[in-house]
This record gives sequence, C-alpha cells and structure tokens, in this order.
Amino acid sequence: MNDGSILEVRHGTLTIDGDTVFYREAGPEAAPALLLPHGYPCSSFQYRRLMPALADRWRTVAPDFPGFGYSGTPDPARFGYDFDAYATFLERFTDALGLGSYALWLHDYGSQIGLRHAIAHPSRIRALIIQNGDIYADALGPKYETIRRFWRDPSPANRAPLEKAVSEDGFRAEFVGEVDDDVARRVPPDLWKLHWPLMDTPVR
Repeated sequence: MNDGSILEVRHGTLTIDGDTVFYREAGPEAAPALLLPHGYPCSSFQYRRLMPALADRWRTVAPDFPGFGYSGTPDPARFGYDFDAYATFLERFTDALGLGSYALWLHDYGSQIGLRHAIAHPSRIRALIIQNGDIYADALGPKYETIRRFWRDPSPANRAPLEKAVSEDGFRAEFVGEVDDDVARRVPPDLWKLHWPLMDTPVR
C-alpha cells in the first residue's frame, strides 16, 4: 500500500453477534489508533473528511452504530439500544479489530457512549478528545427541555413531539437548527438527506 492509499478512507464490514457492522478506516495499521463514535442522527459518514486529514499520523476508525447508517439493526429483544448497550458494542467492535489501546473522540450522542466505554476500560484509553459532548446534565441546553419533560412524565402527549423530531425536518434541525446562516450554508444537506432514508424503515 503506498502512502496515498493509506490516507484514503477505506470501508469495511464485520459481523458482531450475528449482525453486520459497517465501518470506515484511514491511516496505517501500525499508527496510534483514534476511535470515532458518531453523533445523532448520523453515522461514520460525518467523519469522512476528518479521517484522511489525520491519517498521516493516526489510524482512524469510525463504526456505524447498530441501527444507524449501513450497520445492521439487531432485534431489540437482544440489543438494548441505550448508552450502555452501545458502550458494550464499542468494546466488541474494538476487540474484533484487535485495537488494544486508542484515543477516543467524545462527540454529541457518542460522548455518552464513549465515556461509559472509557470508564469500563480505562487501560485502553490513551487520550480523550471532547467536541460538543453532552456529558453533564447541568449543561444541557433548552433543546433538551422536551426530552426532560418526557423523562418526568412519559405520557403519549409528551412523547408526540419527540416522535415528530424523528423525521427529515427533525434531522435537518439537528444539524443547522442552532447555527447562524453563514455556518448553515457550509453544512452539506447530505447529512440529513442521506441519513433520513436509512433511518426511515419499519424496524428502525
């Protein structure tokens, strides 16, 4: 493999517990590893430009979580679809790739998952990179009030606005709903236009 191809993003799949897991990777296998759990409502696609930019000195690895992107969607009877289940998934995924130690990117939805993984396996973690992580309850902004209302009272009425947010418009709002117009113009619509059809299936 020449240097140019090492910097390019490579795509692969693994089978973990009978389910297909899609992932992206860039950089030499012997380089220090950087694990990139993605945010919501996204997939490893969000790192497609970051990974080759770091690949001259890092082995960057980004999986699609179960139920997201191109990964399979396990039966809810055997996969919890909560932060703890996804943290266990990171353990199984890194084991499958033979990653013994790595830096860990904590971002958005992935920050809760990655933090649980780091607490469970501190000897594996060489560094934490924190970008817009939702880790502290006292720092959750106004957009979380709808979720908090549902947590306090999980009634159908309080669930309805959460269900409405799981839509193409809701996905768009996640990416550009809280930024000014100048920033919004630089956010590619692929982020919601590509991810919504992948999420809009009966099982998901």
